Amino acid sequence: MAELQNKVAIVTGGSRGIGSAIALELAKNGVKIVINYNSNSAAADQMVAEIKEIGGDAYAVQADVSVSKDAENLVNEAVKHFGSVDILVNNAGITRDSTFKKLSEEDWRKVIDVNLNSVYNTTSKALPHLLESDAGRIINISSIIGQAGGFGQTNYAAAKAGLIGYTKSLALELAKGNVTVNAICPGFIGTEMVAAMPEKVLETIVGKVPQKRLGKPEEIARGVVFLCKDGDYITGQQLNINGGLYM
Repeated sequence: MAELQNKVAIVTGGSRGIGSAIALELAKNGVKIVINYNSNSAAADQMVAEIKEIGGDAYAVQADVSVSKDAENLVNEAVKHFGSVDILVNNAGITRDSTFKKLSEEDWRKVIDVNLNSVYNTTSKALPHLLESDAGRIINISSIIGQAGGFGQTNYAAAKAGLIGYTKSLALELAKGNVTVNAICPGFIGTEMVAAMPEKVLETIVGKVPQKRLGKPEEIARGVVFLCKDGDYITGQQLNINGGLYM
């Protein structure tokens, strides 16, 4: 079991939704948090305040992680502020849903850049620091859509499936360096992204979930903490948190 007290975690897309839940849950376990955000500084500042209210330590850094220089600055700021990086949670993601016939090249590339290429950017910059840690962790937030597909989501599915292959391959490379690499594949979680779906579509989805409900962001966050704290011998895996929707 890894001791998380005073470890340092970067959580990309950490100002809202699943990312904010991950940041808060890690902070409750004594982890110092670098909250990455792209545009919503108010939400990021609010998360920093919430973490400090519970006695934790957090720092917000603006960066578009789909841009290599921004990702480099994010890691540099984390090291400058906290001295190290022990945990990298690649959570940043967007959707640009459309049937393939109507899918623009711009929407294809943007989703791939933010959801997949960003993970190369952050990991490549953080890796030297993760290798120096006594318990380095990389956790990639993939999706059930990357496993089962999704109508009108070829771009998102391609990116999230790519994360799974990336996770397995990188896990093989970093095992000797005592850095574990895992993916979490959430099902349909009660976030702003899911709430934006048409009501009838959402009802149909919930009806297909064996547990007959949406997941909670906190349930994904607890999965991240488990992998960080108790995942010493777990690497290259997909942790499915989806209420039984995909097995």
